[in-house]
Amino acid sequence: MGFDLTEKRYIKETGLEARIARIVEPVANGLGFALVRIKVTQENGCTLQIMAEDEHARFTIMDCEALSKDLSPVLDVEDPIEREYHLEVSSPGIDRPLVRRRDFEAHIGHEAKIELSDMINGRKRYRGFIKATDAEAVTITLPDAPAGTDPDHRLLFTTLADAKLVMTDALMEKARLDQELHPIDDDETETVEIAANDDEDISKETH
Repeated sequence: MGFDLTEKRYIKETGLEARIARIVEPVANGLGFALVRIKVTQENGCTLQIMAEDEHARFTIMDCEALSKDLSPVLDVEDPIEREYHLEVSSPGIDRPLVRRRDFEAHIGHEAKIELSDMINGRKRYRGFIKATDAEAVTITLPDAPAGTDPDHRLLFTTLADAKLVMTDALMEKARLDQELHPIDDDETETVEIAANDDEDISKETH
């Protein structure tokens, strides 16, 4: 599937994180990046984690710095977090969150963990292999399905609360092949952390 900055994110933030996402997404889109996830954690007192990607589902150190540079003044004006915090911008990583249909489509055959917003037929969590997608749902095959039962489960995108790839040898090999197809010029890490309101304090972390 093609790269579409406006493609719907089915797994989205709520509360403060949703407010921050509404601030961040237009800035990221303006630079040609798609927002993957916003998360506020208690690390280092308070950390705002922003995950984004380019058309190849990657994010170089230069991309991180460009987005950080454009976001910092906007966040200063909007001031969504009422205390000092650290801004951390990063790539999705190999075992990435799956938030759009294209994320599932790109990883058919790979293992994922999926959690639903509500229990369906007595089950809320699934771990299995992505078999297929359609306009409304992803089909996941459970390797541990009891004998005599259908291992395939069709889960509507609108019912998903969380979804993430499982790190496997096959996924790492896919990442290696993707790197060969779309090499990153720099070999630095893909996470940048900036202390809020202090553009001089920039440190690179292992992703």
